[in-house]
Amino acid sequence: MWNLSSLPVDLPVLAFLALVAALSGLARGFSGFGAALVFVPLASTAVPPAVAVPLLLVMDALLAWGFIPKAVRLANHRDVGLMTLGAIAGIPAGVYLLSTLDPLTIRWSIVAIVVLLLALLMSRWRYDGEPASPLTVLVGAVSGVLAGAAQIGGPPVVAYWLGGRSSASVVRANIILFFAISTVLSAISYIWGGLITVHVLMLAVLLALFYGAGLWLGSRMFGLANERTFRRICLAMIAVSALISMPILDGLLRPQADAEIGAAPADVSIMKR
Repeated sequence: MWNLSSLPVDLPVLAFLALVAALSGLARGFSGFGAALVFVPLASTAVPPAVAVPLLLVMDALLAWGFIPKAVRLANHRDVGLMTLGAIAGIPAGVYLLSTLDPLTIRWSIVAIVVLLLALLMSRWRYDGEPASPLTVLVGAVSGVLAGAAQIGGPPVVAYWLGGRSSASVVRANIILFFAISTVLSAISYIWGGLITVHVLMLAVLLALFYGAGLWLGSRMFGLANERTFRRICLAMIAVSALISMPILDGLLRPQADAEIGAAPADVSIMKR
């Protein structure tokens, strides 16, 4: 049994992470995407990226399994299998980068990648050719690297599959099933790399309450405005999260923060102050 005093972060950081978890859940509830693009850059301003990334993976895994049975029935198993082959190669590479690069370098890289993926989403570009096997594997590998390093592997997959000729229900099922498989692969890699610790699990269980509340509220609010409005809201949230998570702004946004937070090692135990 554990209580708040056993958590590896102090109360202000915990409150901030709870708020970010709720906002990222809200974004995903609105549109079905965007949780990682909001959570990872913002959470990485308070805890090392090597904590923020597996934290989101565990939270999402706790809440996403209910969608899988239907996806298994509807998905194109061949396409999902090819995408998974790429992810098998890409995810360990991304996890290696997450666990070995300097946290400050990772934070800047996450900001840059989020901005590029945001531009991709805003452009509404879609791949409209036939889903050739080598290209499907390549997209899976790119998604795997991004997922392993920052859990932001969704946009390349979504842009690729939405442009195909499959029905919307099959595309949605493909995406859900692939992300479920990539979550398992990422979890195995994170455990192997020592990134999923007892402290991360404790935080994830607690923050999952707020993440789940955001998912529920976002899904309930989806019908209150048209799809374009909600899309714009989600994209705006992602843009703001990328902006305020830039390490150069740490001194302005968090003047009382420890100087070493931006370059802290992966060990979550250092975070309690």
